[in-house]
Amino acid sequence: MSNVLAMDEAERARLRSTHATVLHQPWWKRWALLIGLVATVLYLGFCYAFFNVGPAFENGKWDRAALYLQDWYSWRAQPRLKFADGRVAATWSTRGQYPADAKIDWLVPHDDGSMTVTFGSDANRLEVTPTLVTAYVDGAPYRIAIGSDTVTAPSDAPGAVRQDASKVVVEYGFAGQAEIRANQVYVQRRFLGWANFWFDTRSAYWGLNPLEVIGLMFSPERVDPARSNFDTAVKDFLGNGVWQHGDILSKLLQTLVMAFVGTLLATLFAFPLAFIAARNITRSRPVNWLMKRAFDFLRSIDMLIWALFFTRGFGPGPIPGIAAIFFTDAGALGKVYAEALENVDDRQREGVKSVGASPAVVNRFGVVPQVLPVFISQSLYFWESNTRSATVIGAVGAGGIGLKLLEAMGTNSDWDKVAYMVLLILMVVFVFDNLSNALRSRLIGPRGH
Repeated sequence: MSNVLAMDEAERARLRSTHATVLHQPWWKRWALLIGLVATVLYLGFCYAFFNVGPAFENGKWDRAALYLQDWYSWRAQPRLKFADGRVAATWSTRGQYPADAKIDWLVPHDDGSMTVTFGSDANRLEVTPTLVTAYVDGAPYRIAIGSDTVTAPSDAPGAVRQDASKVVVEYGFAGQAEIRANQVYVQRRFLGWANFWFDTRSAYWGLNPLEVIGLMFSPERVDPARSNFDTAVKDFLGNGVWQHGDILSKLLQTLVMAFVGTLLATLFAFPLAFIAARNITRSRPVNWLMKRAFDFLRSIDMLIWALFFTRGFGPGPIPGIAAIFFTDAGALGKVYAEALENVDDRQREGVKSVGASPAVVNRFGVVPQVLPVFISQSLYFWESNTRSATVIGAVGAGGIGLKLLEAMGTNSDWDKVAYMVLLILMVVFVFDNLSNALRSRLIGPRGH
């Protein structure tokens, strides 16, 4: 340190002239980090204003979003309690969670024509008659009068009981709510879990716990004389009319086939054409240029656009999905393959060529062994990626589970089924991701080595 402090002016001048680029950087390089941060903040502020982010969040239907999220992990029973002939009758608009003659513990009819709806406990319930609904909230009763075309909430009602135009809404938190109208009460009763996920109400296994299901499956007394109880259980599970397991699993398999076949065809198509695009393999610049531009054209059009195009031509189904994956991946893989070929070690090619081998043999033994692990690795990566992409293009009519997912979302009431399909897709992507990584590791070695 003392030698540095004692450095004379000549030595300082020499260091400044020798390391001028380090000691005398332009101001914009010295302040590059701060400039970048300020530019990022300004850009984000511009995007915030340009895309109206603030008003979008303010006007968002957050209560509706919360209900949709609850539908992912719970189910709603939605009876309509209609008033007719001085009595209250329940009609259902749900996916058949109960058999027609089922006794429901939270929905109890009485001999006088009234009905009691319980929301978790007796302290939170509705006593419904055609002219008066008594809402119990935390044990306190609030009488809601029903006229010929009006419904009136009491003046001392809490926030859970609110007047809303021509109806009165009574909220019981997660347990559900009720909309009281002049001619009916619309009840939404919520429960954790997925109703009738394993078997629907038509099955002999409906309502049984897991031990009872297993016992009945291996019981010698057959539910259906034509088949074993085990076969009947599998048939009832796949044929579940509410959850449609058989249809969903077949659509998932269709999605996987779309991804595999599309990627395989793209690989087979791009492999030979990449040799034409590589400048060190095909010594013709115009031919190289034309082939690379063809690859650019194929990959520049998004897979979703290709799917829309082929859906118009072939109609809904897996063929448009396979074609969309094939066209997009053929361009992308062709470009990647050509770049890999242009970076091979020419000494191996020259060694094979020196013994008088033909161009085909030179490429077979001097080039392909070098690039084949890279080619297979890239194709596996695209296959893994396409298992996700096939879901998206399926939603536009290319078939597979994507179309089924879009249908469930379109009903606006099957969000538990949406969650089921999303979980299936996540599991499949996880499995194929690990399978692809394992295969790539066997081909090119584990990462970091």
